[in-house]
Amino acid sequence: MLKHRILKIPNGLEIEVSGIVGNEKQLLEAFKECQEGRCSCPTQEYQKLGSLQVEQTAGKISLQLKSKEGAHLDQVEIERCLDHTQARVNSQK
Repeated sequence: MLKHRILKIPNGLEIEVSGIVGNEKQLLEAFKECQEGRCSCPTQEYQKLGSLQVEQTAGKISLQLKSKEGAHLDQVEIERCLDHTQARVNSQK
């Protein structure tokens, strides 16, 4: 079961997604879409995103979202985006 934890960092958010076994490929592809500007999340938060770094380690994926200068990422909206991504990955099984 996918779980995520969100931490506020200077100029953005850091997200740790765990419980990814069996879903690694689909999650990485979904996050890559967001890196490339093809994010399918039902939120306007993407307009505030300056950069997105994705790192995979054993059993988890870490994301570092940095906001554009003067913008502030809404953690509630990012939670909604993660839920959307999880539902999308689950529907691909």
